Amino acid sequence: MTTVVADTGDFNQIKQFSPQDATTNPTLILAAAQKPEYEHLLHDAISFARNKGSQGDDLIKDVCDKLAVNFGMEILKIVPGYVSTEVDARLSFDRDGTIERARKIIKLYEDAGYGKDRILIKIASTWEGIKAAEALENEGIHCNLTLLFGFYQAVACAEANVTLISPFVGRILDWHKKNSGRDFIGHEDPGVQSVTRIYNYFKKHGHKTIIMGASFRNTGEIIELAGCDRLTIAPQLLKELEEMDDSSFTLQKRLSTEDAADMTIPKVENLDENKFRWELNEDQMATEKLSDGIRRFAADLRSLEEFVTKKLTEYPEEQHHEKNEHGHQDHHAHHANHGHHHK
Repeated sequence: MTTVVADTGDFNQIKQFSPQDATTNPTLILAAAQKPEYEHLLHDAISFARNKGSQGDDLIKDVCDKLAVNFGMEILKIVPGYVSTEVDARLSFDRDGTIERARKIIKLYEDAGYGKDRILIKIASTWEGIKAAEALENEGIHCNLTLLFGFYQAVACAEANVTLISPFVGRILDWHKKNSGRDFIGHEDPGVQSVTRIYNYFKKHGHKTIIMGASFRNTGEIIELAGCDRLTIAPQLLKELEEMDDSSFTLQKRLSTEDAADMTIPKVENLDENKFRWELNEDQMATEKLSDGIRRFAADLRSLEEFVTKKLTEYPEEQHHEKNEHGHQDHHAHHANHGHHHK
């Protein structure tokens, strides 16, 4: 009915729920990198960047990218499907910079023996991000367009033939609760309505882009979106769903391609940059949440960079050159617990 994707970087929890895919981001990586059982992944990233001869800011960026890839590789050993690795959110308005960074991340995976068919490059759904993704998809690099709050962001992604989009259900609900002063339950939930509209539009018009609902606040939202292509769900909510799954409760399919095919849904015409920017600006919630999301992702990355900078001073350089002889291929899966990434 729906493919479940783990919203965590905790390998132990991933094993417990056997999801198809998993996503990572700087917040999750920062939380995990501070755990002793993951220290070898950080050591390896530092060795890698130093051996490359990187200096200054480039050294820090190289460590962060390699660290993200090291976590991604651990997750790929556990999940059968995709792992998402994020491009620096500070490149959200830089098409060429995003393309360049995505190619670099893919090369890191390829050099470690993982083909690009299992990696999703995660990019914010700005106009520049969508155009970068369009170019990357033409090179066979799959993209996950995130921070998607508005209908026209979704349509632009579909027209760019991106592999997957992550509409943020819970953050849409948060905005409407705050701005209206009331709660929304079940199918009234504006986040649920947003993903339902995108799903029906994509299926009606034959768009192949996968819709992966994200950032859930309660099981009610998940129940209302049963049938959506994929849902990325935090372990706590997966546990609640598992506990509900008894004789008194059966999960019903709410979204279906067949139903969408029978609907009258006009096709969006001529969605160029001007129209995209206008429609996004008309949508106050999407405008505010996109900009807020980019700022948060950038802040998370700065925290990760500060952590890496501190660690670089703790690990003397000479020691690392020696260690690299033996250490850098040593990727054993370990367990950590580092929570929910779409808050």
